[in-house]
Amino acid sequence: MKTTRRQVFQAAALSSGAVALSGCERVISTITSATEVGVPDHLKGSESMEIDPEFHLLSRAAFGPWPGDLQHVKDMGRESWIEEQLNPDSISDAACDFRAERFNTLFVRPAEAYNFKKPLLRDELTRHALLCAVYSQRQLYEVMVEFWTDHLNIDLNKGDCIYFKTADDREVIRKHALGNFRDLIRASATSPAMLVYLDGRSNKVTKTKPVPNENYGRELLELHTLGVNGGYTQNDVREAARCLTGWTVNLLKNSEGKVKQLFQPSRGESFFNPEHHDDGSKIVLGKTIPAGGGEADLEQLIDIVCEHPSTAKFIAKKMCSHFVSHDTPDSLLQRVADEFTKTKGDIKSLLRAILKSDEFYASRGQLLKRPFRYVVSSLRAVAADTHAHQPLVDWLHRMGQGLFQYPTPDGYTYEEAPWMGTLLWRWNFALTLAGGKIPTVQIAANKLRKALDAGHDKSADEVTTKLFAHFTGRQARPHELEAVRGLNKDAEALGVLLASPAFQRC
Repeated sequence: MKTTRRQVFQAAALSSGAVALSGCERVISTITSATEVGVPDHLKGSESMEIDPEFHLLSRAAFGPWPGDLQHVKDMGRESWIEEQLNPDSISDAACDFRAERFNTLFVRPAEAYNFKKPLLRDELTRHALLCAVYSQRQLYEVMVEFWTDHLNIDLNKGDCIYFKTADDREVIRKHALGNFRDLIRASATSPAMLVYLDGRSNKVTKTKPVPNENYGRELLELHTLGVNGGYTQNDVREAARCLTGWTVNLLKNSEGKVKQLFQPSRGESFFNPEHHDDGSKIVLGKTIPAGGGEADLEQLIDIVCEHPSTAKFIAKKMCSHFVSHDTPDSLLQRVADEFTKTKGDIKSLLRAILKSDEFYASRGQLLKRPFRYVVSSLRAVAADTHAHQPLVDWLHRMGQGLFQYPTPDGYTYEEAPWMGTLLWRWNFALTLAGGKIPTVQIAANKLRKALDAGHDKSADEVTTKLFAHFTGRQARPHELEAVRGLNKDAEALGVLLASPAFQRC
């Protein structure tokens, strides 16, 4: 797939001569808009007063439907679509790759990341995440990438995290997003970015420092596995921290010092230093870890916390809150927790249990979109053409969800209350987007109206009805039509629909 994309890009560059970056982006937009990211000739919205079940699936298991996605799911069936999404490698994503993977910093090792300036690292990581969410055909995968990014939150602003987060995104989050929970937690535990962010690199026991640093051990239990009410004690936190002693990151240039190892790890590489490990026996959550285990203590600790019943319940609750409701019925929570235990944390199995449940489809329209989902779903709904430059990214900051910048380990919340204070920015975004006034972003409003048979020859109510059904997956109610009636410009009506309470929920 990558070779084909490269060949296409080279051919486009040769045909257009030497072009500036904006010119390259125009070529990419032209090529990709003729493939997966165009607008179909004909679109049909829901005719029901209730949210269409396929639309609901795309609103939760994807970042909202791109024009044509709804009919695609109807044609293949919801369960078949879910299974296809659970096997992302089977889905061609060349158009998204062509647009989103042009950034040099995405593929470098941590040692090489030091060669780039911090603003560039931040810019490319952020733009990549946004572009993948908007354009990827592997939508469920991208939804889970966002979910685990929050679950294992790392703030770029702490220490050297900005040099390591790209590798963490690639090797921890994206590698295991639809894999096994235990593998995900294991990879995170020794990720250089996580070791720096939660002070694991400073967790060592020596003659002059006999007490371990408990920061990561605490968050491992409280936020990553068992949950705050998972039944662990302060002694469990201390014992977990002892298991993790000795794992660190080399932050020095090779010429600045030597690490007492058989090899000199590269700058930004994590490794185990046995001289700083507490090798005595430990008891974590009632399980004994014998003395002399060395770096294997980490493996035993990960097994203990991932196999604990509280972890199954905590992850089930968190995933159901994301996909179903903040008040998910106990029946579904228990089924998902049982599935976690039975499959030893197979993430695909958990998603099947959730997305195919009656409780999932009964929860239509109940969740407020967080800013990232709101922005992405808006861009997808209007078939936007963007390369996610700063004028677009700035809107996420205004709404309070700057990517990779949440300062505390719990990540951005899914609760509604904290987001209600930024609704004005959402309304402004909707009107600005609909008016075509966000620099570097173009929308396919005219193509969309034509495909929906909502052109200028139709009455205002007919146009509104068709657009509302396209954006929300159901027919508009009388008071919703009234809210748009009387607006003088098509862009104003489009903006009000994107700002409507019905579109802001999923």
